[in-house]
Amino acid sequence: QVQLVESGGGLVQPGGSLRLSCTGSGGTFNAMGWFRQAPAKEREFVAAIGWSGAITYYSDSVKGRFTISRDNAKNTVYLQMNSLKPEDTAVYYCAAGSIATRSPNPYDYWGQGTQVTVSS
Repeated sequence: QVQLVESGGGLVQPGGSLRLSCTGSGGTFNAMGWFRQAPAKEREFVAAIGWSGAITYYSDSVKGRFTISRDNAKNTVYLQMNSLKPEDTAVYYCAAGSIATRSPNPYDYWGQGTQVTVSS
């Protein structure tokens, strides 16, 4: 049974940093991604990465502030979030699938989400 488990969320002040982790079990995942959903908003793409890490995609809203990376030996994907803003507040979801893409539809597996709150 495939499982994705996120960790690393929490409360941080504006301008601060957090690193999210997502560890997968029960499978090997060619592509992994991060999405987020704020209250009363639709789920939106944040970042995605291919198997080798050579291919990465970012949303315009996080480009230059967030970095996605992965450790295939640990079956783990990371999201380093710097210069956090209040508008980054959301539940962050990890996703895994066969194709690294900005669309949520091709991802086959999803984690349960981890809350990130940016507030002073």
